[in-house]
Amino acid sequence: MSNGQRDEWGSRMIVIIAAISMAVGTGNIWRFPRVAAQWGGGSFLIALTIALILWAIPLLMSEFLMGQRSQLGNIGAFRDFMGKKFAWVGAWMALVCIGITFYYAVVTGWSIRYFVYALGGAIEPGIEGQVYWDAFIGNPVETIGFHFIAVLIVFLVVYRGIKGGLESILRVLLPSLFVILIILAIRAVMLPGSVEGLRYLFVPDWGLLASGRVWLEAFTQAAWSTGAGWGLLLVYAAYAKAKEDVGVNCTIIGFADVLAGFVAAIAVLCTVYALSPSIELAEEALAAGNVGLTFIYVVELLAVMPGSTVIAPLFFLALSLAAISSLIAMIELITTNVMNFGISRQKAAITAGIATFLFGVPSALSIDFLDNQDWVWGVGLLISGLLTAVAMMKYGVDKARAQINETSDLHIGGWWTFLIRIIPLMFVVIFGWWVMQSIEWYPDTWWHPFEVFSTGTMVFQWVILFIVCYALNNFFAKNVVAGPMTKKEDRE
Repeated sequence: MSNGQRDEWGSRMIVIIAAISMAVGTGNIWRFPRVAAQWGGGSFLIALTIALILWAIPLLMSEFLMGQRSQLGNIGAFRDFMGKKFAWVGAWMALVCIGITFYYAVVTGWSIRYFVYALGGAIEPGIEGQVYWDAFIGNPVETIGFHFIAVLIVFLVVYRGIKGGLESILRVLLPSLFVILIILAIRAVMLPGSVEGLRYLFVPDWGLLASGRVWLEAFTQAAWSTGAGWGLLLVYAAYAKAKEDVGVNCTIIGFADVLAGFVAAIAVLCTVYALSPSIELAEEALAAGNVGLTFIYVVELLAVMPGSTVIAPLFFLALSLAAISSLIAMIELITTNVMNFGISRQKAAITAGIATFLFGVPSALSIDFLDNQDWVWGVGLLISGLLTAVAMMKYGVDKARAQINETSDLHIGGWWTFLIRIIPLMFVVIFGWWVMQSIEWYPDTWWHPFEVFSTGTMVFQWVILFIVCYALNNFFAKNVVAGPMTKKEDRE
């Protein structure tokens, strides 16, 4: 993009594959199942579907349009859609995602390590999941080493570009991931006692639909899982053809992501309920959080599953592929935004790889630091989603909708305009609920800027990021290369 030769996805199918690969990550496998079980199974799925329509899909369409029209990364796209005074907004979105990239690379390393464990036959009857986890996470040579391996794998893909790297890998990676998830789901359903897991997933608890927490979790899952507000789809869309179908593509992306989570939920929930000695222990496993469920409880359950020598490697291979597919999009985001300053892809990819490794080391060394960053930037994605909606309103919602319809086989009606305009209201409700929950969970430390989980630490780090982005606004506006939408006055 910096040398005047614009790289492009080869076909509509690969655009969809790449975008789904971006959206389907570890959250589909380790967060979706436990949250669905915790919040009424079918009830959560109903709430999630509504959240997908109200929040995720409108924002995905917005991001796709911004990338496709600007042919630039986040900073340049927001500059060109909102004006030169707002280049800092794109920088905010990019840096929030980059903050996630640093620790997500570490999590990808964990997944690869456990795949190696499983492949080597270490996950066998009698394994103590907590002991294995403590030994691994307490060994900086291993945590940093597998973090490096994860970054190196993805760097080699991104370095080769869209056609030579991302296309060739993602067209194999995504179908492989879905095939593995389907195999795991079928095997789990065949286990005696799996019906309890199916009941938790399919049978709605109608009373829970009246709970505000169900809707909070549903909207959070829709934002975190689909990539709405991450800025990743914007970057992938920068390499899309001018006539690429925005409406249909984004609808497919959103529902495909939920489908992946649904299949993963069948695999995980059926396994947990079929193999746990009691319902109480199954619920304890699901309440153990992402790490506890995946690297402690599921490890012990896979060890006693018939056929574990095959199923355990497949499970952690699926987790690794999901993590890698999302990490590719994240490091591509860094690379594209660096390229937009006139740097070659090779140098930009090297910069992205080195930065991801070095700034990921603190998370590899400290689980508390990783948890803090996940808390701060995970919730920060909601702000990014809000800013995307604001960009659409600044640009002109009706104008944006008309441009989406120019290339869309699916007519996007006034409902999209309405939803974009009420996203700020939805944000206030969702974000306000998060703050209230934070105060309730940590009544004595919610204000503290240096606690792992607190409202104070979120606000403290967000303010620092805002000050940096705003102070550098003119630099961003002037030095990001021009795209097809760039006005001369926006770079002066």
